[in-house]
Amino acid sequence: MPGPVSGRPRRTRNRVFLSVLIVFITALSAYTFFYARGTSYLSDDPRACANCHIMRSHFDDWNRSSHKAAASCNSCHVPDGFLAHWAIKAVDGLKHSFAFTTGFFEEPIRITAFDRRIAAANCLRCHETITSAIAVDAHGRKTDCLRCHRHVGH
Repeated sequence: MPGPVSGRPRRTRNRVFLSVLIVFITALSAYTFFYARGTSYLSDDPRACANCHIMRSHFDDWNRSSHKAAASCNSCHVPDGFLAHWAIKAVDGLKHSFAFTTGFFEEPIRITAFDRRIAAANCLRCHETITSAIAVDAHGRKTDCLRCHRHVGH
């Protein structure tokens, strides 16, 4: 008769622990998604951006701006194109969820260099008829509309 298999109780404990951990993380994620109205971020509704109190002033500024009639938050802050649009929404959603849930962000919030390039590209795309003559500077670089128009939109 073979002897007892060593390590079996330890593997069982590890599996139970891992299962409990997965259930806990899944439940916490589901609660956070529900509490933060996660499905609202799948829409193009600018009110979703105001779910976080830190974004309220930006939403209010946009709500009073001329861009309200023609552009939502996603129009400026998310790239054009299906795949890029949803990839950035996912990345930003995770990044914002972590930052606003944990409080690990600086105030006042600032746009990152990566997100600024997306916004600048959207300026050039939406205003192409006006900007086509100035879309590239004398050094061959794309014009940075936000350098002078950083308060446009909000």
